[in-house]
Amino acid sequence: MSIIADRLNRISPSQTIVISTKARALKAAGRNIISLSAGEPDFRTPDNIAQAAMKAIEGGQTRYTDVAGTPELRKAVAERFRLDSGLDYTAEEVIVSTGGKQIIYNAMMATLNPGDEAIIPAPCWVSYPDIVTLAEGTPVIVPCKRENGFKLTAQELEAAITPRTKWVFLNSPCNPTGAAYSAQDLRPLCDVLLRHPHIWIFTDDIYAKLTYDGFRPATFVEVEPRLRPRTVTMNGVSKAYAMTGWRIGFSGAPIELTKAMNKLQGQSTSNTCSIAQAAAVEALAGPQDFIADMVATYQGRRDLVVSMLNEATGLTCDKPEGAFYVFPSVQNCLGKTSAGGIEIKTDEDFVTALLEEEGVAAVHGSAFMYPGYMRISYATDTESLREACSRIQRFCAGLV
Repeated sequence: MSIIADRLNRISPSQTIVISTKARALKAAGRNIISLSAGEPDFRTPDNIAQAAMKAIEGGQTRYTDVAGTPELRKAVAERFRLDSGLDYTAEEVIVSTGGKQIIYNAMMATLNPGDEAIIPAPCWVSYPDIVTLAEGTPVIVPCKRENGFKLTAQELEAAITPRTKWVFLNSPCNPTGAAYSAQDLRPLCDVLLRHPHIWIFTDDIYAKLTYDGFRPATFVEVEPRLRPRTVTMNGVSKAYAMTGWRIGFSGAPIELTKAMNKLQGQSTSNTCSIAQAAAVEALAGPQDFIADMVATYQGRRDLVVSMLNEATGLTCDKPEGAFYVFPSVQNCLGKTSAGGIEIKTDEDFVTALLEEEGVAAVHGSAFMYPGYMRISYATDTESLREACSRIQRFCAGLV
């Protein structure tokens, strides 16, 4: 009899982590690898934030905090919600967790009963379906058409709703597509959800500050305040503040759910790192001007990558509104054979051959519930991106 619980057989390892690990192993073995698989900014955490952490250490802020986070950080989160989106959350409605992923895990574990359904628009982040499944819920994947910008439509949402629907997920800007929802995009979705008062909304806004060409993303409660009593608004410091390793995510939600998440977290990880929390206060309450500089750099990288990928034989790549990913189609490359003799039957075959033959790591679209595509992160330096795209062009040109 296996010691491993049956529930673990229902989920898979994160494919983004699997590929990033493989790329690091090949690099350690001496291969010239350019990894475009990880969703991690290549910028340093700003100095004022790092200094706040060191000051916290020197000041003895090294003890347990409240499970839900320090009062200072929860207040700073509530204020940042207000300043960025006009959302009126109290500090008591805020919880701080070990990254945004734990917020999702806490919310699903605290609310889902066996058979409850969660609607997840695809392409979607790899962890949403598995977290829902681990919480004994049923993920309902709704493919969103490329011609609609990979965005969920009101008609698609309405068609997916059943009496068992408990949650709807929305990630804007989206990982992996970079698609972002404006207030105009969200209005029809809000109208559908107002007609179905049994459904809760989980809005993942972790990339909300990373948008381009003047695009302003919106979030559900901002567009329709009547949805506030059944919405979780999630964000964090990892992407916009280049703080992935600090592991700080947070949410605003109705007090009953926030207390339930706090109860669950109290019996799992308890509080997040006290030093990281002090740094996050500075991130949220301190100067914000560096974000505009980072966004300008990302926009230039996005434009370079989109242009070069569209010059590759068989690839088509749309220009996203936000995040730091592109999601090109590889469908015209399927059914061919690589220069190294690998048959390209699937998107996973494509990225495997690309890594083995050209040393470029990307993530196959099937990992994001959307086969026939691949995700490329442009959160790396421009010269590496230029070289990686040249290798991709060479790889595609060699397919026969």
